[in-house]
Amino acid sequence: MATHKLLLLPGDGIGPEVMGEVQRLIDWLNAQGIAKFETEHGLVGGSAYDAHKVSISEGDMAKAIAADAVIFGAVGGPKWDSVPYEVRPEAGLLRLRKDLELFANLRPAVCYPALADASSLKREAVEGLDIMIVRELTGGVYFGEPKTITDIGNGQKRAIDTQVYDTYEIERIGRVAFELARKRRNKVTSMEKRNVMKSGVLWNEVMTQVHAREYQDVTLEHQLADSGGMNLVKSPKQFDVIVTDNLFGDMLSDIAAMLTGSLGMLPSASLGKVDAKTKKRRSLFEPVHGSAPDIAGKGLANPIAMISSFGMALRYSFDMGDLADKVDAAIAAVLASGLRTADIKSDGTTPASTTQMGEAILKELQKLHA
Repeated sequence: MATHKLLLLPGDGIGPEVMGEVQRLIDWLNAQGIAKFETEHGLVGGSAYDAHKVSISEGDMAKAIAADAVIFGAVGGPKWDSVPYEVRPEAGLLRLRKDLELFANLRPAVCYPALADASSLKREAVEGLDIMIVRELTGGVYFGEPKTITDIGNGQKRAIDTQVYDTYEIERIGRVAFELARKRRNKVTSMEKRNVMKSGVLWNEVMTQVHAREYQDVTLEHQLADSGGMNLVKSPKQFDVIVTDNLFGDMLSDIAAMLTGSLGMLPSASLGKVDAKTKKRRSLFEPVHGSAPDIAGKGLANPIAMISSFGMALRYSFDMGDLADKVDAAIAAVLASGLRTADIKSDGTTPASTTQMGEAILKELQKLHA
């Protein structure tokens, strides 16, 4: 049995609490001989700044590069609001994405039947919802240069962020989206702002060309990103795979998150290119909920997004799709039983702490392996 090297980066806020539930799951898989994971731990974000005055140390960055997958918790919080911009907690995550060349961010928005009433929308709008948002992650306005704030006199300053995309960047994220669609419902919706942005014009053009050359069997449609956001909250089940740039992907995936009932429910995967020799790809898996410093240390955090992120690692990094399916089934069973953390609590359900929810999911997984 192959040994898979994991780097666990719990980070800040609720990160260590939810990561603890993933560690519990990993320990059980190792003990049962179902899989073999070798884990290392590191610091990122505010915790790394406190220890090393950087958002991630060179040593932990080297561990990330050597790992088969990085499992990431969350970073940030008011404690570090005044630290220098270049070493802010979020810079650690951005460096991981950039140095590992993680260009494709996969954010599923799945509404579990037991949580349909927790959505901001009516049950009939979201019941059975299953969307995959594919966000380009290493280009666009977040990384474009120049990126400056300049004093232009007379008490005025000018801020510049640059939106930049090359053809190859759009082609490779498009291929990820089309390949995923082939394994789902065979439909891709590409979103940009070609009506006001030159990068949107190029995005639309390249997506159309890649589709015509390589993926004519997949349905492709185009929507302006603002219209797409409206449609996400109007009739979300029209979508299968949405592919978009870094900025719009950031916003649209958060909108999609709330359709499911809680940010605490949603995982994500960030993938690099496949190595031609080893057939492996660098990858990082993280929940989308952030560090939630207001509830950190109180046992209130929902660990489902963190556990689901590990499930995505099983699926996309280690070719353990059957085991990932069982993790998903275990989560669904626990939710169907009525167990709820505070963020998804409703009348008639049973309150649970972070640890209680993690333990319940592991017990359901154990049943599936009995």
